[in-house]
Amino acid sequence: MTVRTRVAPSPTGDPHVGTAYIALFNLAFARQHGGQFILRIEDTDQVRSTAESEQAIMDSLRWLGLEWEEGPDIGGPHGPYRQSERGEIYQEMVQVLLDRGHAFKCYRSAEELDAMRAQRQEQGNSMALKPSDLILPAEEIARREADGAPYVVRMMVPEEGVCVVDDMLRGPIELDWSQVDAQVLMKSDGMPTYHLANVVDDHLMKITHVLRGEEWISSAPKHKLLYEYFGWDMPQLCHMPLLRNPDKSKLSKRKNPTSILYYERMGFMPEAVLNYLGRMGWSMPDESEKFSRDDMFSHFDIHRVSLGGPVFDVEKLRWLNSLWLRELDAETFASRFAAWGLKPERVLPVIPHIQPRVEVFSDVVPLAGHFLAGLTELTPQSFEHKAYDEEKLLNVLQFGLWQLEEIRHWSKEAIEERLFAMARLLDIKVRDFLFPFFMAIAGTSSTISVLDTMALLGPDMSRSRLRHAINVLGGVGKKKAKKMEKEYRDLSAAIQAELNGGE
Repeated sequence: MTVRTRVAPSPTGDPHVGTAYIALFNLAFARQHGGQFILRIEDTDQVRSTAESEQAIMDSLRWLGLEWEEGPDIGGPHGPYRQSERGEIYQEMVQVLLDRGHAFKCYRSAEELDAMRAQRQEQGNSMALKPSDLILPAEEIARREADGAPYVVRMMVPEEGVCVVDDMLRGPIELDWSQVDAQVLMKSDGMPTYHLANVVDDHLMKITHVLRGEEWISSAPKHKLLYEYFGWDMPQLCHMPLLRNPDKSKLSKRKNPTSILYYERMGFMPEAVLNYLGRMGWSMPDESEKFSRDDMFSHFDIHRVSLGGPVFDVEKLRWLNSLWLRELDAETFASRFAAWGLKPERVLPVIPHIQPRVEVFSDVVPLAGHFLAGLTELTPQSFEHKAYDEEKLLNVLQFGLWQLEEIRHWSKEAIEERLFAMARLLDIKVRDFLFPFFMAIAGTSSTISVLDTMALLGPDMSRSRLRHAINVLGGVGKKKAKKMEKEYRDLSAAIQAELNGGE
């Protein structure tokens, strides 16, 4: 048997360090066994998936030194490798389940489902919704079908009992069927959910071992049941511990930069980032902290993974990166720095913005230094402005950040239309409105347009600098966040209506 592993990211945002972490361990396991590693793109969420995000995922994984034998960019014998291109396969598989009585068409409306869940909550019933709860009487199904009512396809699941799932790290895991819902397999738009596509693709792509985050343990019974329904052998499962923030909470962009592109933009060496990810819950036999990718592959043993939640600490990563940097000779350091900071694709777009302001070359650094910087040097005093008090300032920055997080296709035009609409709705002059963004992004208002700067910096660094500015100003606690989110919902709806032409 040839060992085959995969990583299957969703192209719905910046490439996540968690994706790289799981990819590294899948690749290491495949290399340990002389096997193959596959990249698959799970883009069934057609509203949020973008081609830019997919390309960023591939670029960032390659930047780290991770490679794959099969994938959407290089093809392979088991393609297509984008789920959006495998629709006919999923339709056929859903029909198989319907024909065998392992799935059913569910005509329940969203309002009916909400009412059922609310009633259960009132009754203190923690059981998941089951087929017996959801399947309508035959005459009602016929009536809704005749009316052309939308439906989803759900899987049949046991009402009671225990499902035992074997895990490579944890051994047998017992999960109660009462907590497993009648999972949607095919959405009303004909697109599969993750659960169906994941099982079908892993089988057809001959995946033998699935190393994934432990958040998927609760879904394992559904996947095991689908394999049984299809009559297929299930790959061996290995649920990796989740990456944690220093406070032990689940790694999140609100507390830690999570975009791989952020670390590239900050000037970390890819070898160091990969080294650090390799230390997340795993260790070399000699406990050495600094090791190369190939060293890890040579000594890899999945059973050395610790189940304690590994802490992703940026300060520890900076320290490890410093070890890599200090081992470079001066010539290599210079060439690596030039390759990072002075590569044409990064410098050339900046030149037209600063050239009209430059009289001598020494003017360049004051004007453009923030393009080579990491997080801006800020204090609360940096944001003092007649138009803002503390609360208003935090609101504008946080609301602006949330708006920027909604941009699917990053561009100056997209940034401008959202922020300018927000300024109008908040009744703040554009010049005053942009001031805190100038400070957060560039550390000064005496530079090129902040909109141009954000477009050139990219979404990962722009959003990270805004989060940093919010933290410098004291941050947003849970109580304050709830109040902000309530206010933001109305503002966001108004902005979206304006962007849609007042609809």
